[in-house]
Amino acid sequence: MAQESITPRSKDYAQWYQDVIAAGELAEPALVVKGCMVIRPHGYAVWEKMQADLDRRFKATGHQNAYFPLLIPLSFLAKEAQHVEGFAMEVGVVTHTGLRAVDGKLVVKNELEEPYVIRPTSETIIGHFFAKWIDSWRDLPVLINQWANIMRWELRTRMFLRTSEFLWQEGHTAHATHGEAREEVLRMLDVYRDFAQDMMAMPVIRGVKTASERFAGALETFCIEAMMQDGRALQAGTSHDLGQNFGKAFNVTFQNQAGVREHVWQTSWGMSTRLIGALIMTHSDDGGLVLPPKLAPIHVAIVPIYKSDEEKARVLAVADRVAAELRDDGLVVKVDDREELKPGAKYYEWEKKGVPVRLEIGPRDVDQGVVMAKLRIAPLDANGKPQKLALKLEGLGAEIGRLLDGFQKFLYQRALELRRANTVQVENWQDFQAVFAGENNSKFVWAHWDGTSETEAEIKAATKATIRCIPLDGEGPAPEAGVCVKTGKPSARRVLFSKNY
Repeated sequence: MAQESITPRSKDYAQWYQDVIAAGELAEPALVVKGCMVIRPHGYAVWEKMQADLDRRFKATGHQNAYFPLLIPLSFLAKEAQHVEGFAMEVGVVTHTGLRAVDGKLVVKNELEEPYVIRPTSETIIGHFFAKWIDSWRDLPVLINQWANIMRWELRTRMFLRTSEFLWQEGHTAHATHGEAREEVLRMLDVYRDFAQDMMAMPVIRGVKTASERFAGALETFCIEAMMQDGRALQAGTSHDLGQNFGKAFNVTFQNQAGVREHVWQTSWGMSTRLIGALIMTHSDDGGLVLPPKLAPIHVAIVPIYKSDEEKARVLAVADRVAAELRDDGLVVKVDDREELKPGAKYYEWEKKGVPVRLEIGPRDVDQGVVMAKLRIAPLDANGKPQKLALKLEGLGAEIGRLLDGFQKFLYQRALELRRANTVQVENWQDFQAVFAGENNSKFVWAHWDGTSETEAEIKAATKATIRCIPLDGEGPAPEAGVCVKTGKPSARRVLFSKNY
């Protein structure tokens, strides 16, 4: 196979990102469908592992999966004014059905009585069905999750981070009280944090969005924010307190225990395939994709090395035995016995695809009862070359398990150290501007803000930095009174600023 070159991060970070996706065979632009992408098998396998773990966590907290229509009546969006305003410019609309041939050309045949919106999110149609399902306090809470595709017409797209169609999960719940709904919002935010840190090895900061960044139609939006290697922030998940807004719009009411009818309190929360983009920009390097073992589609690639048919038979026998033992331990293993590629080309391919551990087995290794192991990111030896470890065949499964566990922890700690090294507290406007000077300069900045949308907009216009979140307790500097970095007006606490994806 052709060897794709990867642009160094230091030269062009945006191109590096695209190159890693291509070299790792994660996805490619669907050029015949503007703004969309094709997720290739290796990329989809990463998403499947994310999906499986998140699904397990959702079900452990009492949620059930359901599915709702892709097409939503246009009138449904109009019922919640803030919601339709927030999505109006992004929605795709279906107005006709059927085709017919006229003079050798296909033309649209029938106009619909009411147009349909292609699902930009599902609060409205789910609200419609909640109204049918909920009548009494005994019907609550309703805890639903949907795995689905979403369409939001984007003018500027970047694979995984922002495409017109993407995959996600969206949780939707209904509760008897605002307190119960609020508990759900924060519980699912913690589920997202735990997934990001435990599975993705990606440290995040939990917080609440400002009014201007809030989900359309919500009372409040909570989020987790992660730092990418270039110092920019990426919103990795959101959890929304919808209050009674959608309950009132769709007349979702219940009879409470006192016999009085009232509107339900609702939440929604979601994560999407942009997490794959986050994974790339948190861990990968100039050699290609780097994947934490818990999300790697292939944990171990075994490369047999031989010259003669006799060596081939001996080496492949050991490689197959090792693979079988590791599979019995629950690992996904690939024995790369392709004849048309030399070992060096195989090494390069598995590096680009982010396989955490590569094992090399040659005739001398077989004689000595060992294999040579190399981590995707290995410590350097005295000559500046990545170290390889000689591991005994006896007890190899346990040793590989320790290597994978250690690599998972290493990636998290490395990402955490990067964030610490690129996080600052800023006290004045001059220093704030200096942090964000230049198109590619960004860090995480804790600074005071006077709480007004006007100041927030002025800061964004001047620096392209936005308020990523107002941190929850324990997530940032301890709350302290101060003065706004831009206006000098009183501020109750510092908030998190950064340029973002």
